[in-house]
Amino acid sequence: MRQEGTAAVQPWMRDTLREGYARLSRRDFAGASDCCRRLLTARSDLVEGHFLVGLIAAETDNIRMAVQAFGSVTRLQPEHGAAWAQLARLFMRLGHVNRADDALAQAVAHQDGNPVVQDTIAAVHTLLGDPTEASQWLSRALEQQPRNLRFLLNRANNQMFLGEFAAARSTLAQALEVSPDNANAHWLLSGLARARDSEHVDQLQALLQEGARSPLEQAYLNYALGKELEDLEDWSGAFAAFARGAEARRRSLAYDEAAERDMFAALEQTFTAEWLASRPDGHPTGAPIFVVGQPRTGTTLIERIISAHPQVHSAGELRQFDGSLRRLLNWTGTRRNSAELVQRAGDIDVRRLGEAYMSTTRKLRGHLPRFVDKLPVNYRYLPLILAALPGARIVHVRRDPMDACFASFKQLFADAYPHSYRQDEMARHHARYYRLMAQWRSRFGGRFHDITYEQVVGDPEPQARELMHFLGLPWDDACLDFHRQSSAVTTASVVQVREAAHTRSVGRWRRYEQQLQPLRRGLQAEAVPLVLE
Repeated sequence: MRQEGTAAVQPWMRDTLREGYARLSRRDFAGASDCCRRLLTARSDLVEGHFLVGLIAAETDNIRMAVQAFGSVTRLQPEHGAAWAQLARLFMRLGHVNRADDALAQAVAHQDGNPVVQDTIAAVHTLLGDPTEASQWLSRALEQQPRNLRFLLNRANNQMFLGEFAAARSTLAQALEVSPDNANAHWLLSGLARARDSEHVDQLQALLQEGARSPLEQAYLNYALGKELEDLEDWSGAFAAFARGAEARRRSLAYDEAAERDMFAALEQTFTAEWLASRPDGHPTGAPIFVVGQPRTGTTLIERIISAHPQVHSAGELRQFDGSLRRLLNWTGTRRNSAELVQRAGDIDVRRLGEAYMSTTRKLRGHLPRFVDKLPVNYRYLPLILAALPGARIVHVRRDPMDACFASFKQLFADAYPHSYRQDEMARHHARYYRLMAQWRSRFGGRFHDITYEQVVGDPEPQARELMHFLGLPWDDACLDFHRQSSAVTTASVVQVREAAHTRSVGRWRRYEQQLQPLRRGLQAEAVPLVLE
């Protein structure tokens, strides 16, 4: 253990550090934190004490405390590569790309061949939109620890992003040799190809029958089972598995629906047509193309069609607009949804907001004239985007509400979209989104382009040509061969967008019509059509 300072690290401190790490590995955060308090009370410059604080804070999603703790480590020991790597990852989560880039450079300079640091460096490169560079760092980590389960899972994810599906299957086979009952590995494996027989289904059912698993592990296994049973057209079995997975995942998530409802109301009240008309000029650039909508509605498909054009770079799902907004407002709140944030945003300097967005995306948007930012939830900020970046183009992807909602219900997300695991919550959320977009359409009609998933997959070329016209791009036949692109995909549609457009998912909800009655009733109660006209 490396240590700065002149005072010796006493044996009890080493024992307490070991105890703290052991408690962290068991997710006993209170116990691990108590170890840190004892250590830092006795020795305030104990580097590894601050590092452990950072790890605990990152695991509990206290990003500000984590940044402070890892920052303390780098001040006490500037060559601590692991702390720099953790800072780089945290800065990316906060949308501070330039600070992340600086921290990453320090991590690379001081990684000293440490495979754990190399794995973290790979994660940061993925967040920076460079999975090819990430692949090289993962290879270095695995050269030293070829049976490290976390490294193998990260490698498989990386290979999926790059479209290397056969290699990903091989890596997941190695992961399952190391840990045959690893739920995450089974879930990833289920998404790589259509199930042709029940061999893996039987394995998943056996693992579930063993019981005694965390809610997230239950979710992984049930979503994997549901996907494969759906492939095998066991519709009732598939839905039962999805429902169990959704219930398990919902237990581990905090969702403040009242706060979301208040935020949507604030959006409608704050951003009127008069508000936009009274704004000064925003930042003059025509580079950004925003693709927005609900998740699992075809936003990745539309992004791939656009980015197949030789003048357009795919920047992925960027969080820089929201991050720039929060920084300019000096917003310190951590809640996902906030009416107060929206209300304060009504007085923001829109030109500075546009400038901040372009500055923080500089290293993410490539070297082509245009770039796509495909973060679906940016639909909430549509008026702010129009004000801050008046030359930007916004594409809103629509999908039949029943299909859209069911597609989210059967998808296990990381930590986004907590409303998607219960049919009643999903229906109310979709209704809020539907009404908000209707307001934006009435207030800012002609300033953004609606495109409908069902029409695109049914007859791609006329929809793609109309889309290119709206974007001010000359037609290029490559836009119809989007599935042949070799560029990385890091969204839940990682496998699907490697295929040509198809209609297999249109009307899929009807296979589950009886089970989806709560969703149907919820949408109808909110006057949302089940299918779009």
